[in-house]
Amino acid sequence: MAEIKQIKEDNFQKEVIEANLPVLVDFWAEWCNPCLKMKPLIKQISEEFEGKIKVCELNVDQNPGKAANYGIRSIPTIFFFKNGEVVSQVVGVVGKKEILKHMVKLIG
Repeated sequence: MAEIKQIKEDNFQKEVIEANLPVLVDFWAEWCNPCLKMKPLIKQISEEFEGKIKVCELNVDQNPGKAANYGIRSIPTIFFFKNGEVVSQVVGVVGKKEILKHMVKLIG
């Protein structure tokens, strides 16, 4: 079963920027209903692409500095990183088809 890694400001560099795999980072908060709506899809993506990408979550309430660094103004926001760089992003509730369009940029 694929793991969704909980990341924080203190391990973001290691887990995302220095990761050996492309990384999907879900910026979310516990009180955010749209974020909770996206959770099953994020879990499904993590399972389907296990070994090809790393899937992480960052709680914006607990890590406001990192959310500010990336200009997060609305959640859910998903960033796609490859080789430590942001390749693309998605804001709001989207379907699997939209996520998969961005996944192509990560893994070809």
